[in-house]
Amino acid sequence: MGELFGLNGNLVVLAILALIVVLFIFVIILSVKLSSLRKRYTQMMNGTRSDNMEQLLIDMQEAINGQKAESAMTSAQVDTIRQSLTKMKSKVAIHRYNAFNDGGSNLSFTIAILDDFQDGVVLTGIHSREQMYLYAKPIQNGQSTYTLSPEEKEAINQSVKPS
Repeated sequence: MGELFGLNGNLVVLAILALIVVLFIFVIILSVKLSSLRKRYTQMMNGTRSDNMEQLLIDMQEAINGQKAESAMTSAQVDTIRQSLTKMKSKVAIHRYNAFNDGGSNLSFTIAILDDFQDGVVLTGIHSREQMYLYAKPIQNGQSTYTLSPEEKEAINQSVKPS
């Protein structure tokens, strides 16, 4: 029985030594992985102090706030430009016609130059064989204080039609 116990005792010691060796290898592997993780963490923090990440977040927040302010300023500028564009005389139409029925071609014309509010001017050129007459009439809200001819009204209507 003593021999049996002695044999079992050696096996138990060998098993314990094998377990210690396996655990030692396991500790070495974990140590290598931990070292690699520390190195990556240090690179992420951009140094060894933890306030670098905090500073990075503060800098990012300041940059975002700066972009918000710039965006608001740009939006205000776009609104100003839009308002200016509505006052530009960009609605232009020309109506050509024969002012006299006694012959000739469509050499007479009316040009309407208006903005989005139908404010602007109408220019009318009447061509005859001997002379050319040019008239200008101010326009506000599509109307004039001067009497408008049918051709001038047509030019105004053409200029305000959507393209």
